[in-house]
Amino acid sequence: MSILIINIKELVQVRETNVTIVKGKDMKILPILKNAYVLIEHDTIVEYGLMEDYPGYEVDDTIDATGKVVLPAWCDSHTHIVFAGNRSQEFVDRINGLTYEEIAARGGGILNSAEKLQNTNEDDLYQQSLKRLNNVIKLGTGAIEIKSGYGLTVEAELKMLRVIKRLNKESQAKIKATLLGAHAIPKDYKDNPKAFVDLVINELIPQVSKQHLADYIDVFCEKGYFSLEDTERILKAGTEHGLIPKIHVNQFNAFGGVALGVKYNALSVDHLEELTSDDIKALKNSNTMPVALPSCSYFLSIPYTPARQLIDAGLPLALATDYNPGSTPSGNMNFV
Repeated sequence: MSILIINIKELVQVRETNVTIVKGKDMKILPILKNAYVLIEHDTIVEYGLMEDYPGYEVDDTIDATGKVVLPAWCDSHTHIVFAGNRSQEFVDRINGLTYEEIAARGGGILNSAEKLQNTNEDDLYQQSLKRLNNVIKLGTGAIEIKSGYGLTVEAELKMLRVIKRLNKESQAKIKATLLGAHAIPKDYKDNPKAFVDLVINELIPQVSKQHLADYIDVFCEKGYFSLEDTERILKAGTEHGLIPKIHVNQFNAFGGVALGVKYNALSVDHLEELTSDDIKALKNSNTMPVALPSCSYFLSIPYTPARQLIDAGLPLALATDYNPGSTPSGNMNFV
């Protein structure tokens, strides 16, 4: 099947050479071809150029994009779209003045989602998640990372990751799976959080690795959730089982999580609503990508990641949705 798109008003992100990272002042530059064409064969772009240089092709289908912009699909690198039900009551709680942390302390938040997910069968969970995935694909997302983290038991976390694997196999999107077993401390481990960290390290990570269910390992490194020591233990165990680190850090507090992520060569450090000069220094000497989640800041009414500060320091910056049922109930990258 061959498709030709002609008369494109603006063809976005056209580069002479492949570029993996754009950072600092170079982020101001957005390469564009005006009045362009694109030739696609068997779902692969094989040629593009200016209409004035168009040589003419026999194709199966031609799309006239007069007055339209053609750009790459979005890559959403941080989502939690595999979840059960919703947390609409918590929206009412927030209207009534409760903070994210206060809702979590009452047993809401992640623990609320975990209870719903544990009581949802795998096929139902898949169908709910597929609907969300198809919606974000319609909004322009072509590649997406999806985390576990609402299971909080070995069985439920594996269930989530199997659903993600099935989504990857049966959907149009390119999907990467992340094990976020350390998303919150379950109620049963409230008085002994170290035992839960041991469970993640000794039981969950080995099973995920053995079944090839995840690409990445993640931890919610935050006060009231997982400490630097907990996070380091989990990242170390994950890397020993072939999982690549990428972690939640600095959403509410900055206390060394960024430097820890850099130490373990994390693919990314995500959130960064709170940021210090030491964090920026650590990132400047690394290959770790800072990721901002502005929809979360918008929904929770918390500070935004200081994006300009990162860019002016010569760093790259990625944006993602953080699509989840509690703090960011939207996967619309166009809004981001």
